[in-house]
Amino acid sequence: MSLGVGVVSSSKDMGFEENENKRNSEMESGSISRQASESSLYTTEDEDDDETESKIQLGPQCTLKELSEKDKDDESLRKWKEQLLGSVDLNSVGETLDPEVKILNLAIISPGRNDISLPIPENGNPKGSWFTLKEGSRYSLKFTFQVTNNIVSGLKYKNTVWKTGIRVDSTKEMIGTFSPQAEAYTHVMPEETTPSGMFARGSYSARTQFLDDDNKCYLELNYTFEIRKDWQSQ
Repeated sequence: MSLGVGVVSSSKDMGFEENENKRNSEMESGSISRQASESSLYTTEDEDDDETESKIQLGPQCTLKELSEKDKDDESLRKWKEQLLGSVDLNSVGETLDPEVKILNLAIISPGRNDISLPIPENGNPKGSWFTLKEGSRYSLKFTFQVTNNIVSGLKYKNTVWKTGIRVDSTKEMIGTFSPQAEAYTHVMPEETTPSGMFARGSYSARTQFLDDDNKCYLELNYTFEIRKDWQSQ
């Protein structure tokens, strides 16, 4: 789930359509872009994500300028690149191979309440209990992020939650593929409902990560939160 305890969220498209990502993965290694990694696929709870993803072999990467110059005679690929790159100023992105993703802000939104802003500490480890959720309440995680330098492929959200040392939830959601742009992207996770009851209330620990198909981690957060009978007073 997003930040609490519940069922695994469904995928939500924020960048390009899923069929475009599939098309990207089907291209041969010598074509206009790198092959999509299997790390963008969901794994079962019994699989070791780290071990699975460490075995992924990626195709060659290229700069945006190189991408724009390839396969100019292929009309379908030309249209695909136009959709992918949009209004990217190729002169401003330079020759950088590696994309950069910066998570600008995080917030919890719940119907009828003000957003709960979650300041992101530099070391990724919020002190004390980071936030409180009311049992049986509906909420979503909202975040904005900026992409620079190059296309980020297969950006995904991973979240693992423990209570008293036992893993109680593990979520992986594919966010999408995004081209660099000055304007920030915004993504809202699917709405969820916190569990309720005596056994659901208490303190939880969690680890949240934002990664791409290279398993490059752009942000990792290790924190604790609580589920209580009611919200904290605003």
